[in-house]
Amino acid sequence: MDKTRTTNLLLLVIVVPLVFYLLKILSFIFIPLAFSMFIALLFLPLMRWLGKKGVPKYISIFIVILLILLGLGITAELIHLSSKQILSSDSTFFAEAEVKLRNLKTSVESYFGVELGKNGNLMAQIAETKNIGSAVGFIGGFLSMSLTTAFFTVLWLAESINVQKLLNATILKQKHTSVKTFLKIENDLIKFIKVKFLVSLGTGIFTGLACVYFDVSFPIFWGLFAFVINFVQMIGSFISVISLSLFAFVELDPTSTLLFFMLSITLVQVIFGAILEPIFMGKSFSINIIAVLVMLMFWGFIWGIPGMIMSIPITVFLKIILEQFPNTKIIAGLLSGKELKINR
Repeated sequence: MDKTRTTNLLLLVIVVPLVFYLLKILSFIFIPLAFSMFIALLFLPLMRWLGKKGVPKYISIFIVILLILLGLGITAELIHLSSKQILSSDSTFFAEAEVKLRNLKTSVESYFGVELGKNGNLMAQIAETKNIGSAVGFIGGFLSMSLTTAFFTVLWLAESINVQKLLNATILKQKHTSVKTFLKIENDLIKFIKVKFLVSLGTGIFTGLACVYFDVSFPIFWGLFAFVINFVQMIGSFISVISLSLFAFVELDPTSTLLFFMLSITLVQVIFGAILEPIFMGKSFSINIIAVLVMLMFWGFIWGIPGMIMSIPITVFLKIILEQFPNTKIIAGLLSGKELKINR
């Protein structure tokens, strides 16, 4: 018995790092696959409702694809408006930004006694050819990943890839258990995605309104940025506030107006992220904050920014699976931050 347990432990030590290594080097496949699964789960209730109304499956899939394209179209239009707003802005902003950045650079250099970068136009250095090339490469990679995600989403919706059958054939051997577990995963992930979307949408809208009220340039861009970055749990809020505060520092005079603006955007993050989101998620969906940080760092290392966005849904998925087995319930309890009854 001890020999078997030791063998299984050694196999686990070998297999687990190998699995994570494959997840990292094959990220161009696994990232779209994971994203598409969450998108498909979000639209499964609509697919079932259309099926009950007698709508053929291929028409239901077509309707879902149209809804996804509509969402992408709205996002593209917002990006177009924000870029148009930035390009049509007068040159005074960039001149003021150049002066303030140069003064800040001079102050830091004189205080620490070091030279930061090369001399010359700082704004021009930011827009160097190599940076533009990196941006173009990022856009190309994003479009490629989006197309792959769309392809996998269609497969999930058409049930060419069936999560329930996969769970039943691999991890969960009993059909009743796999159905119940799949429904639990589906309900919790749909709830998480809906709440996160609405909270991020509210954060983006009120961040944009704060920019309009305090006369900060590019409110559409900053609202869209706050909406997108808010999907990165915990860290996204800090990035949004710090980035927008630095931008406001360049544009606004360092008076009480700047302070009130910073307080306003911080208050938006606190209300939506620290108050409303936990209320809508509910206590049953709680995850230990240490587990959140560990998962953010781990999946961020494996898959970068997409991994940080999906870290919480993946954690929820793993927690529900681990709750199904007596030997792993204690791990699920550590993830959720509460005690679980273990049947022996």
